[in-house]
Amino acid sequence: PPAAQLLLPALNETFDIAGPAGRLEAVLMPPEHAPTVAAVLCHAHPLHGGIMHFKVLFRAAKALQAHGAAVLRFNFRGVGRSEGVHDDGRGEQADTAAAVEEMARRFPGLPIVLGGFSFGSAMAVRVGCADRRVRALLVMGFPAALLKDTAFLASCAQPRLFVQGDGDAFADGARIRALVETLPEPKTLIVLPHSDHFFTGHLDELQGAVDSWAATRPWAAA
Repeated sequence: PPAAQLLLPALNETFDIAGPAGRLEAVLMPPEHAPTVAAVLCHAHPLHGGIMHFKVLFRAAKALQAHGAAVLRFNFRGVGRSEGVHDDGRGEQADTAAAVEEMARRFPGLPIVLGGFSFGSAMAVRVGCADRRVRALLVMGFPAALLKDTAFLASCAQPRLFVQGDGDAFADGARIRALVETLPEPKTLIVLPHSDHFFTGHLDELQGAVDSWAATRPWAAA
C-alpha cells in the first residue's frame, strides 16, 4: 500500500552535473523528510586515490543527512566517470563551484554546507568562503603541509568545523591547533587522539564530531 512506501528511506540518486570540463559524476543522499539544508562534500586528492566513495566522506554525509541535509558527493574531473583531467586544484575549484550551483538550483533558498576531506577540504574552503549561499564549512583532514599557502583560511566568516587526526602526517594536532587559533570565529576544532590522516579506526569518532556539530544547525546562524 502507498502508506507503507512513505516509511521507506529515500533512495540515493545518481546523476551527472554539467561541469566546466564536461560531465561530473555525482550521487545525492536525501534525508528522510524534506531537506532543510543542502550539503556538498569534496573528496581527497585525485592523483592519490581520492574518490567520492571514500569512507570519510560517506560517514560525514550520513551525519549531515541525519540532521536534515540533502548531501551531494561528486567525483572531480578525471576521476571515475567524470570527464576532464586533473588541474592541480584550479579546475577542481571550478568543479566544486559547479556542484554548489547544482544544489542551489535543486534546493532554491536552502542554506548550503560545503565541506571536504584532505585536498577536498582546501577546495571547499577556497570556494565556500567567497559564496554567500554557503552558510557553514566542514574541514576534515586539512592538509596544511601540502599547501604553499594557508592564508585563504583567514578570510572565512562562516561557522567552520575542523576535524583532524592528532597523528595526521599533513598537519598533526599541534599544527592544526596553531593554525585554527589564528582564525576568526565562529569555529570549532576537534582533534581525534591517536588518529592518522585517514581517520583509520576512528571513523565513528569522526562521524560523531560531525553529528554533534550538525545538531547545532550552524548553517542557521545569522
